[in-house]
Amino acid sequence: MTSAYRYHRQTILKGFGEEGQQKLTAAKVLVIGAGGLGIPVLTYLNAMGVGTLGIVDKDHIALSNLHRQVLYTENMVGQSKAEFAKKQLESQNSNTQIVAYKTFLDTSNALEIISNYDVVVDATDNFPTRYLINDACILLKKPFVYGALHGFEGQVSVFNYENGPTYRCLFPTMPKADEVPNCNEHGVLGILPGIVGNLQALETIKVITGIGAVLSGSLLLYDGLKQHFQKMKFELNPKNLTITDLMHSYAFDCEVQGKTMAAANITDLLKDNTISFLDVRTTAEYAENHLKNSTNIPLDELAVKAQDLNLSQVTYLICQSGIRSQKAAIVLQELFPEKDFIQVEGGMNKIDTYANTH
Repeated sequence: MTSAYRYHRQTILKGFGEEGQQKLTAAKVLVIGAGGLGIPVLTYLNAMGVGTLGIVDKDHIALSNLHRQVLYTENMVGQSKAEFAKKQLESQNSNTQIVAYKTFLDTSNALEIISNYDVVVDATDNFPTRYLINDACILLKKPFVYGALHGFEGQVSVFNYENGPTYRCLFPTMPKADEVPNCNEHGVLGILPGIVGNLQALETIKVITGIGAVLSGSLLLYDGLKQHFQKMKFELNPKNLTITDLMHSYAFDCEVQGKTMAAANITDLLKDNTISFLDVRTTAEYAENHLKNSTNIPLDELAVKAQDLNLSQVTYLICQSGIRSQKAAIVLQELFPEKDFIQVEGGMNKIDTYANTH
């Protein structure tokens, strides 16, 4: 079956045609995150004939992902998202070059990875990575397509498109850890990432092919319960285009004078059975996967149950991505100002110690 026949239904579209298809074939798109937003983006860009797709994700498939991350199946639980997504996408369209990066995007690899692509799609779920993506794209002069979820609502925009407004023009400063909602705590309706992710895929197609009006300088707001769309305009602040390098760190600005520890540095601690971790995720998350030497008190119960903790030693705080552990540090530092609390950066997402979990 020829490629011409495969894409016939879109190449006969007036205003798109063979020229649009050729632009897709030549395009290289990097999708950062292979979760709820990334799956629809990857699936449709792959089906429509984008020539090269990069996938950045170090996470592993969990049973709790399946209600919204519809590319994955039950027998794939525990496997690498990037690897399995690559395999599924290659079976969907063998003409696409799929590149899997089994890593999280950080300051050490962002510029190197992003430099190989024409368009970046932000399919992440945290503010630090979004600010990192923004700054790297400005330095490399790459547009990036943004999507975000909150409750039953979603947001979509395109930043740094033809020197247009940036993410920092809309959100000048990163919120503090205790101001940030988290889908692990507040949930997400399974279908909503599909809707928002498809809108991101559409904006990506528009950026590549030049059809339609790109959402540059406009934030599209979607209310799923009311099926209501609205747009909010925002302007370019020229100073946001003048950065010359990435920041040293994109971690949350936490007001607690507590310490942090990189997830990669806890291997030795895991061998010491006298050291325990306080896991502040929900009981369901904890039951699915946790460190052996850990105690679980969900964040929303911490203030009430904190008096039951054994604080004779340094307390190591852990959650899924590092957001709730920072909130926990704020709560505990206020209750026990003389004690030391160490937050594990990146949480369970960045711990590759499956032999030490159950």
